[in-house]
Amino acid sequence: MSINTQSVSAPRSGENTWLWLLKIVTGGLLVILLGIHLVVNHFMDEKGLLTYADVVAYYQNPIIPIMEISFLAAVVTHSLTGLRGIVLDLKPSRIFLRVFDVILVIAGVSVIVYGIWLVLVIVSKG
Repeated sequence: MSINTQSVSAPRSGENTWLWLLKIVTGGLLVILLGIHLVVNHFMDEKGLLTYADVVAYYQNPIIPIMEISFLAAVVTHSLTGLRGIVLDLKPSRIFLRVFDVILVIAGVSVIVYGIWLVLVIVSKG
């Protein structure tokens, strides 16, 4: 019995194995972290986190900021590597891809740094 290799997930042309693996790992993490996020944020308390004071109190648990920052990093990383994969399907020039990679890294780092700062600000309010 032969295996149809076209149905097996593999890196695209122009995508190295580490980026491909990062996309796969962050996808799995997203499923887990999204489930935890939804349960903890929306189902643990009957009324949910409706006010700023509720959110500040929620973030005083040391596990919550770590979970939320991990969730943010996984979302940003997975979405940007996915966007890069879409661009790879368009067969861009090498120069365009290098510039696009720099833009994605700057955008990703900026969003994650801003998110970490925001979490730390909320934690400091408690």
